[in-house]
Amino acid sequence: MSDLNITKTRIIEGVWEGVITRGGGRNGETPAVAVTHQGQAISGVTVGDMEGGWVLRVPIPLETISDGVQTYLIIDASTHEEVNSFSLIAGQALAQDIRIEMDLLRAELDLLKRAFRRHCVETGADRG
Repeated sequence: MSDLNITKTRIIEGVWEGVITRGGGRNGETPAVAVTHQGQAISGVTVGDMEGGWVLRVPIPLETISDGVQTYLIIDASTHEEVNSFSLIAGQALAQDIRIEMDLLRAELDLLKRAFRRHCVETGADRG
């Protein structure tokens, strides 16, 4: 089992960045990690020193960005276990999904409002 912990810090200028720590703090040599997208290794991944851990930088290849959800797996190269992952979501399909979800939420909220109002009227009439 991998003792690596990876925490996302940001995505900037097409580079995903995170901090790697070990379960017992910063001990041992620089960890080896690999990042894959749909089973293909991402090149240019770097791990650099920082106080208390290591900085992980993953350049997001332009050819992997497309409509829908794209997931990138971060793997501990020494144990071949998935340590973390990150996803990018883009495109028109997503916008349509969000609109549909919002419509469903609005309909549910309207239903709840009607039921709550009915409840208030029924319980208020019993007290008077």
